[in-house]
Formats: sequence, C-alpha cells, structure tokens
Amino acid sequence: MHLLSAVQGLWVLVFTVLVVGFDQITKLAIADGFYLGQSVEIFGDFLRFTYIRNPGMAFGIRFGGPLFFTVFALIASVIILVYLFRMRHERFHSRLSLALILGGAIGNLIDRFAYGEVIDFIDVGLKDTRWPVFNIADSAVTIGMIILVSLVLFEGQKEETPAPAKFPVQPPAPSDENDKWRDVKQSN
Repeated sequence: MHLLSAVQGLWVLVFTVLVVGFDQITKLAIADGFYLGQSVEIFGDFLRFTYIRNPGMAFGIRFGGPLFFTVFALIASVIILVYLFRMRHERFHSRLSLALILGGAIGNLIDRFAYGEVIDFIDVGLKDTRWPVFNIADSAVTIGMIILVSLVLFEGQKEETPAPAKFPVQPPAPSDENDKWRDVKQSN
C-alpha cells in the first residue's frame, strides 16, 4: 500500500517518457539520414530540417563549456524529479509542465553523454530571418515553461467562488418542531 501511495500522481511521467522517446527517435533519424549542415525544406522556406550539432544550451545559447551544460542538466533533472515526487498530489497542469521540462532536459542530456553536444534540426523562419535551430526536447522545455509561467501569473487572478450551499438530500426526519405547522393549520 505504501508503494501505491508513493507513486500515486506520478503517472504524468508518461509524458516525460514520450518526450524523451520522440526526441531521441527524431534525432537518430536526422543523424542517420542527413549529413551535418544539410537543410531540407519541409514547409517551404518557413520550416526546414537542418542538421546541426549544438555544444551550447537550447536555441544556441552559449556560456560555460560542455561539462557545465551536462552537469547543469543532470542536477536540474534530479531536482525536477524530486519536486515532481513531492507534488504528486498537486494539480495536473503543474505536474505536466514539470514532466515536459524533465523530458526535454533528459532528451538533451542523453545527447550530451552520447555525443558531447546536442543534435538540433528544426529550423523555422523566413528567408534570412531565422530562429535558432532547435529540437523536440527544446520544444518540450519551452512548452513546459509556458504552462508553468501561465499558472504562476494567472493562478492568483482567479476569483475564489464560494462553494455551493449544501442542502440535505432527504427532508428532515419528523419531529414535534417540524410538525407545529399542522397545529397552526388545524386551529384556524
């Protein structure tokens, strides 16, 4: 029974596993089917798959070295996993946001251990104005952060609505007090 109680609410980690799986499958497909630097139009010039290797963080952000990013991602993943366990009874959206962030962190962490850098391939933009190339893991982290920030910003703006009054399901049991109306009616 203690094991069931401990894992209750952690089913949201299915989303983490899905993100890691989809991220790794897409990265392997790109690495296997493209040569480094190759770019293929998917949806005109707006969406391309461009195979690059990124030694930095998400969206090409760079500071520190590869070891820093690996250690940072490992520590962040452990902290998020512990926090998910502690908040396993909280609202679904809060847990989902962390599960997505965790999946993205693990997906990129696998790349760092395997290649020393991260495989990126999603290339969005118009002509020469392009967003930095990213991957499924980066997308999951971004979506998780958007959900988390939205919850923090808009949670306090919900007005507390009072709970509806509870009415008895059955009428009160007969008593002298409840039957006084009969006496009043009979005296008239």
